[in-house]
Amino acid sequence: MTLDEKIYQYVRKLPYSFQEELFDFVQYLLTKAEQQEKQDWAFLSLSSAMREMEDEPELYSMSDIKVAFA
Repeated sequence: MTLDEKIYQYVRKLPYSFQEELFDFVQYLLTKAEQQEKQDWAFLSLSSAMREMEDEPELYSMSDIKVAFA
């Protein structure tokens, strides 16, 4: 028996109000997974954009600063 079949068998045994609560929880988990996926893609995108930047020469130094704020 597959996992989805096992889940279905257990859910059928729950009272209807608990089935509704479980449905709400499943929707919450899906939303959470989508947000995590977006965060993962954003991090990957930033990581890709920044890749090998630490090997680039610095264009400016402290001596290039015209005004210092204290």
